[in-house]
Amino acid sequence: MIRTTAALALAASPALADCAGEAGACETASGRYHVVLPEGVEGPVPALVFLHGWGSSGEGTLRMRIDETATARGWAVVAPDGVPRGGGRDGLSWSFHPERREGRRDEAAFLSEVLADAADRHGIDPDRAVLAGFSIGGSMASYVACEAPGAFAAYAPVGGSFWQPHPAACEGPVRLLHTHGWRDRTVPLEGREVGSGFVQGDVFDAMRIWRETNGCDGLRADRFSDADGFLRRAWDACDEGTALELALFDGGHSVPEGWTGMALDWFEGLADAPPEG
Repeated sequence: MIRTTAALALAASPALADCAGEAGACETASGRYHVVLPEGVEGPVPALVFLHGWGSSGEGTLRMRIDETATARGWAVVAPDGVPRGGGRDGLSWSFHPERREGRRDEAAFLSEVLADAADRHGIDPDRAVLAGFSIGGSMASYVACEAPGAFAAYAPVGGSFWQPHPAACEGPVRLLHTHGWRDRTVPLEGREVGSGFVQGDVFDAMRIWRETNGCDGLRADRFSDADGFLRRAWDACDEGTALELALFDGGHSVPEGWTGMALDWFEGLADAPPEG
């Protein structure tokens, strides 16, 4: 069970860390985040940095209870807050779309700020931090991976990817696991128009961009697996130190049961060396 504690060091049981801010939130120069720490782990700990969906918040991320699986395995969960949606609407979102960022927060800089602050305050290991997110949070994680690939050790978007127009190219190779619901109608695999000129991208075309970014030899995946509710395709004939997988599940717009364990297994199974570039 999660409990609030005033301690900034790793606690004796999973704990929502308190940075002496509102509702235990940790403040940085550009925003705030929440962090849940694992049980009795000493030294730098790996972290799953998870970005909430449209209209939610960092506290909403923790209500999804992905932290229970992560902390049981010695991982911290960091849950940043997005920016207000505006227009009198409640909830938060992310300045994810490259063509709609003018005057808005630099999210890549904010997330780097969060990671540095969490490392300083809570003993997070920045070299073992995976940036993930759901829906718009998944799109945000995808754009950070494309524009600042070295900011995190790996990326794991769920139910969210690029929007139209897709990036012409990304800055460098990545280690990325994209997860998506086969029956997703909110963010379909093929994408959809949600407003005039505001169009979700095609996940399969995004995978093409990632293959090109990672220097993969061909279109066809090299490994296929079907276990624990996930159909997975992995590309191995790519630049050294990269990783690229697509995981589909028989469900809609959601973070599926078992995703946290699968994502952590994926990252922990990668080679230690980060991709070059």
